[in-house]
Amino acid sequence: MKKLSAAVFVLCTFAVNQGVASESYLDLAEVRSFIDDFSERYQYPKSSLTALIGNVEKQVQVLDAIQRPAEKKKNWREYREIFLTTKRINEGLQFWAQNAVILEAAERQFGIPPEIIVAIIGVESFYGRYKGKYPVLDSLVTLGFEYEPRKKFFRSELEHFLLLTKEEALDPSVIKGSYAGAMGKSQFISSSYRRYAVDFDENGKRDLWESNADAIGSVANYLREHGWQMGQPVTFPVTVKGDRYKALLKKGLKPAAPIFELSQYGIKPHDDLPVKEGEVALLEFKKDNSTEYWVGLNNFYVITRYNHSSMYAMAVYQLSQQVKQDFKDYVAQN
Repeated sequence: MKKLSAAVFVLCTFAVNQGVASESYLDLAEVRSFIDDFSERYQYPKSSLTALIGNVEKQVQVLDAIQRPAEKKKNWREYREIFLTTKRINEGLQFWAQNAVILEAAERQFGIPPEIIVAIIGVESFYGRYKGKYPVLDSLVTLGFEYEPRKKFFRSELEHFLLLTKEEALDPSVIKGSYAGAMGKSQFISSSYRRYAVDFDENGKRDLWESNADAIGSVANYLREHGWQMGQPVTFPVTVKGDRYKALLKKGLKPAAPIFELSQYGIKPHDDLPVKEGEVALLEFKKDNSTEYWVGLNNFYVITRYNHSSMYAMAVYQLSQQVKQDFKDYVAQN
């Protein structure tokens, strides 16, 4: 019996080990094909890439999180309460005061108001408090080979991540970020990091984790490159009447209707129009028992290029306006 038990133990151990091995991403043909193709196209050492991906662990939490983003499961009141808090506003004031010279330089170079940059960094990472807890490499491999709706996108981001870490001399196995692979105080995905991040403190590297200057300059560069119009308004509240406004809602976030046609859709601004020309989009924000309507201009649409959600962009805008309103008093008191 002892010999039989020992044999069974050996067989069971082998089976368990095989089960663990079978969960390696290297066992997937499409992963091995990715490694071969990437290594050849970018002269990336195949052995190094194989070792990296061989150590990747499936991120079940990532697959869960990406299917229930806050923008989809919360209404506007619930979503707004996450970001328009006294603590976030106060830390925004501190961040602005501590980085005022850098923010002024960014406004001169890129044309982006300080309050907008402050608000984006506040919404994205709470001024660096929350830069992400998920290993970016593991997240991107998991999403790139297991998340069917956006496999192509996340495989592309995996490529950008591998190239980014090589270009910036970073260790890809230790970097952490959001469940979708966004990194640093500005929460840039890898393709955005490579394309829009800037070395604003001019120390020879683009560091979005530790350098406030690089985070500020990179956010400003991102918004400028996406078409921010200096000195132009972002959004304003309106009321709607009848059903004609619904046709404009269906056109989406990109401004598509001339501003002078608003009345034809049954849309009336609360106050005088901030501009007389240009195109606009109609925005709907559902709360518990009511609905708000706003009109978004080009600069609102630019903010949605950071996160394709009207609630995200409105949270950024309203946080920016509150911080701007309180900043002079904060400086005077400090």
